[in-house]
Amino acid sequence: MPINDTIGKISGNFKGKDIASTDQFSPKDFEKVFSVADEMKKDVQSHKPLSMLGGYAVGLMFFEPSTRTFSSFSSAAKRLGAVTIEHQNPAQSSSVAKGETLEDSMRVLEAYSDAIVLRHPEAGSAKRAADAVGIPVLNAGDGPNQHPSQTLLDLYTILEIFGHLDNLKIAFVGDPLHYRVFHGQFSGLSQYGGNTFYGISPKGLEMPKEYRNESYQDVVIDMKDVNKTLGEIKPDIVSVGRIPKEYISGDASQYNFVINADTLKELLPKSIIMHPLPRIDEITTDVDADPRAVYFSRQIRNGLYVRMALLGLVLGKIS
Repeated sequence: MPINDTIGKISGNFKGKDIASTDQFSPKDFEKVFSVADEMKKDVQSHKPLSMLGGYAVGLMFFEPSTRTFSSFSSAAKRLGAVTIEHQNPAQSSSVAKGETLEDSMRVLEAYSDAIVLRHPEAGSAKRAADAVGIPVLNAGDGPNQHPSQTLLDLYTILEIFGHLDNLKIAFVGDPLHYRVFHGQFSGLSQYGGNTFYGISPKGLEMPKEYRNESYQDVVIDMKDVNKTLGEIKPDIVSVGRIPKEYISGDASQYNFVINADTLKELLPKSIIMHPLPRIDEITTDVDADPRAVYFSRQIRNGLYVRMALLGLVLGKIS
């Protein structure tokens, strides 16, 4: 049974809800988040002072390193007027180092917070945390499982560029087996008709069975052939991810690949290249200036607006 099967659906009512999985969302729920994110974007870009979360506290508990997710959730809470209680690397800097359990850490943070944002290396940890406390828990990545706010900002970016979330060709390039970003994108986009998915990976790193259906096709290749393969598929969206070596035993260098200027020649003028970052060496820097590369120009910026929307919705300040 998939880890997230017992997580409650949003069903249009975000107040007090945990955000643990993309599977909680219906297309209408996505639309609600995106509508609120549009308003947040306008407010941020016009430097409008916001105070809807004045008097609230948001706990940030990050057991894994993070630049974008941690910074954007921290910025989102503060821009809405909340204070933040921040723990980075709690395994060394908190009572976790003394043996405190995840559940007990969450109960302690619950005493000081109105919502908790959690990143943890274990799949299913977000549900464990949500079961332990009575305030909303937002999953900022639970190991190789899911990362729902990343999925939301990715879909928001796709909608912003293409104007629709259906009838698209999406290529996942890298490690669909372990990469939670691909899991979430597939779960979200598969709710829309006419989408076709291609998992471009080395043998052994194919998408898990629970994250696939008849619209998903494995393209198992020598990763030196990435450019040729993309040229044959002609996807609308090239979703790239680093090989998460922390989840791979043995030598992961055999899985290395690169998206470069030659790749761009194989893509359609309307194609986009997405990456949740950090980028290690799988996309060369000469790709960054191409307007089809949207990871710096769109994705990371949209993360702020989507996470502001989520916090306002789960804390009941936006209906």
